[in-house]
Amino acid sequence: MPDAVVIGAGPNGLVAANLLVAAGWSVEVLEAQPEPGGAVRSDRGVHPDYVSDLFSAFYPLAAASPVIDGLGLRDEGLRWSRAPRVLAHPLPDGRCAVLENGARETAAGLDAFAEGDGAAWLELCATWDRVHREVLGALFTPFPPVRAGVRLAARLRAAGGLRLARTLLLPVRRLGEERFGGEAARLLLAGSALHADLGPEAAGSGGFGWLMSMLGQTYGFPVPVGGAGALTAALVRRLERHGGVLRCGERVTEVVVRGGRAVGVRTAKGEAVPASRAVLADVSAPALYGGLVGAHHLPARLLDDLRRFQWDFATFKVDWALSGPVPWTAREATMAGTVHLADGVDGLTRFAAQIAMGQVPDRPFLLFGQMSTADATRSPAGTESAWAYTHVPHRIKGDAGEDGLTGRWDRGEREAMADRMEHEVERWAPGFRSRIMARRLLAPPTIESMDANLVGGAINGGTTAAHQQLVFRPTPGTGRPETPVRGLYLASASAHPGGGVHGAPGANAARAALRKRLRR
Repeated sequence: MPDAVVIGAGPNGLVAANLLVAAGWSVEVLEAQPEPGGAVRSDRGVHPDYVSDLFSAFYPLAAASPVIDGLGLRDEGLRWSRAPRVLAHPLPDGRCAVLENGARETAAGLDAFAEGDGAAWLELCATWDRVHREVLGALFTPFPPVRAGVRLAARLRAAGGLRLARTLLLPVRRLGEERFGGEAARLLLAGSALHADLGPEAAGSGGFGWLMSMLGQTYGFPVPVGGAGALTAALVRRLERHGGVLRCGERVTEVVVRGGRAVGVRTAKGEAVPASRAVLADVSAPALYGGLVGAHHLPARLLDDLRRFQWDFATFKVDWALSGPVPWTAREATMAGTVHLADGVDGLTRFAAQIAMGQVPDRPFLLFGQMSTADATRSPAGTESAWAYTHVPHRIKGDAGEDGLTGRWDRGEREAMADRMEHEVERWAPGFRSRIMARRLLAPPTIESMDANLVGGAINGGTTAAHQQLVFRPTPGTGRPETPVRGLYLASASAHPGGGVHGAPGANAARAALRKRLRR
């Protein structure tokens, strides 16, 4: 009988399992899919000569995470690579906002848009320099972060206290307008906020845009050499080297509860897998509390709160094998790993508003990844392995474009949406479509079928909006990995601190299980 069963071999599940085996526990990880990794996988499914990341691709949070760093994955063969430039956002007039790998380089570029914007950017960077260790410490520990929180409070006071707190709570549009005279810095912040589901008018989007921009400038947007799957492979090698067991193709259908305690799980094949100490669930909160655990084991208030659980935006993704580099009009974009495509901050607002109204955006905001630019091993020399994703509503009421998309996402709708995205790229890179050798379309239902945690293509385990963060994640009054069932821990992105490949939810769950055992 293993000491612990971990449900799900996504990054959080694998991090949790690694920490438990390092503490001497016997661990069995059960994964529903035929391979491990969750949203951290790669393949050659677009073209045999091209490596494509299925879901996540760039990992600034992994690079910044003390959890990932502490696992020593370099010893398991993991190597990182970075593009010469972190992020580019072309403007309609041919200029380009660029997030560089250094603050002064970024600032110099911003001054070309509006004199003084470079100095204003360096002020934001100076704030980051003063507080980033404490911010990351608070981010990657359970809520409330007692020790890190005390240190962070002291740093915040030294960095401006309430004024800084106000800045971080601002909508990113307002933050940009207060700080910068030109469009470039505003775009870098606002586009970065939309890496989550935070539009330019959302409270706290300024703080999130600042966080992502500073992470990128400090750590880059690194990628695992050889594909996202290399990160998963390193986690699996470490787990198995320490005696952990991974079983794929084993879908868990029930957490077995006796006397108010989780004592194991049951699989779709009818197998009972006992756990003598703990069950850790790298699954979404609605899946755990709405299916795996019987309602009679849970407080009525929790079940009622879950009915108001909010997912982040649905996602539509296209992968491409390109015969050559993307022919960007703005040459600065050619050396950036990530490119944002939208008509300014107003275009981002328009995009977010259409999603809020249940409409498929007619001019979708695209996050475009140039993977061979970031890692030359991804495709033959002189070519590009690329992708782009955009967001759509979960429940589609209409199409702001001319294709009549309804959300059926049959073949015709998938092709129409991909064509819409490609036409958008063509606006900024004329001739792009002529370089497409092959493409793969991942509509929201396809994404969910490949990873059940990505419900409707929601990639962050639930909204990043303030009403479902910290003590409100996944429901009010929680914010920690412990659940109402003894010995059962929530170890997914539905738990604090949320989405992103940093391993914190898995680490928090593992440490909670270990602490509980020590107290007994």
